Amino acid sequence: MKIRAILLNLAVALIALVVLFPLVWMVSVSFMATGEAATFPPPLWPKVWTLEHYRDLFLNQGMGRYLWNSFALATLATILALGFTVPAGYAFAKLKFKGRERLFQFLVAALVVPAQIGTLPLFLMLKGMGLVNTYAGALVPWLASIFGLFLVRQYALSIPDEMLEAARIDGAGEGQIFRRVVLPTLQPIIVTLGLFVFLGSWNDFLWPLIILTDQSNYTLPVALASLSREHVQDVELMMAGAVVTVAPVLILFLALQRYYIRGMLAGSVKG
Repeated sequence: MKIRAILLNLAVALIALVVLFPLVWMVSVSFMATGEAATFPPPLWPKVWTLEHYRDLFLNQGMGRYLWNSFALATLATILALGFTVPAGYAFAKLKFKGRERLFQFLVAALVVPAQIGTLPLFLMLKGMGLVNTYAGALVPWLASIFGLFLVRQYALSIPDEMLEAARIDGAGEGQIFRRVVLPTLQPIIVTLGLFVFLGSWNDFLWPLIILTDQSNYTLPVALASLSREHVQDVELMMAGAVVTVAPVLILFLALQRYYIRGMLAGSVKG
């Protein structure tokens, strides 16, 4: 058994090394001098560590503006998504209204429809409303998601009906019950959904590319793709841009992973 445990740990360590190596090498290359990564064989570590590429990104390439655009859009998308999705998911789980089950079944069935199919109709609709090249237009797809609604509903089903009825008997209104009883209970799934939305909005490339035409409004993924066309040979600069794009969401995920894992595990067994 001890040998088996050792072999299992070695296998896990090897898999972790394979998964983490590209990320570590990306960070390493971002600190290399221009052209150093293009040598063969590619070096693992810089001969001389330098911050020139990060300075170039923020002083000459406007990366600070793109970083702010991504952060503002991802934060607003998360707040709006939670504001719409959490109450709706709770309502589908615990509030009785006519056509509830049929409507929910219709929404779940819509999950099989690829999101890309609705891209053109949504763009034309927003164009008619004058929301092209605006942050409002970039936020529309994140206002509510069927997957998020399903996730919240499945978790909310675990809330005992007796607890809600006791609050009603004590004279609490539905708004008070939602704020004081439901929201604290839903904390793990709220954090999980918030992470999903924030990471999805931060990493989204296609929709910002379509809806944001002014370069000053670009998000980090779009700006990095545009920069790569101008500096296709500058591997070190591209890697520095990738680090700036990945680092914030990686830190956020590591900070909230405890809530994320708890929400995913709980949501997988409820309902």
